[in-house]
Amino acid sequence: MSLIKPRTRGKRLVRHITHLDHQNHETLCAYAAFIGEDTAYVMNELVDTVLAKDREFVKWRAVHPDSCVPHGMRKGRRRTATAPIMTRPVPNNGSNEDLSMSSPM
Repeated sequence: MSLIKPRTRGKRLVRHITHLDHQNHETLCAYAAFIGEDTAYVMNELVDTVLAKDREFVKWRAVHPDSCVPHGMRKGRRRTATAPIMTRPVPNNGSNEDLSMSSPM
């Protein structure tokens, strides 16, 4: 019997990039295959189940309910282009004809 059950409902997911020890990565992928789920689901369930057992953390979290996500990772921050888009000039093959304005033949 698996400790983590296959998902029963959807959740709103956010992207989080991290590094894992090689063996932990192998174990994570194997466990995901074992229960027929993806690795993101297994990671979310591990956070839900393991951290919920840490009584000291649960007490701390009750006192600190605000988001602890670093400002650069919060939803809504979008990259904006600050520099104009650079285009490559059309090579001039020696003619005086403006190739960028010529009509197709």
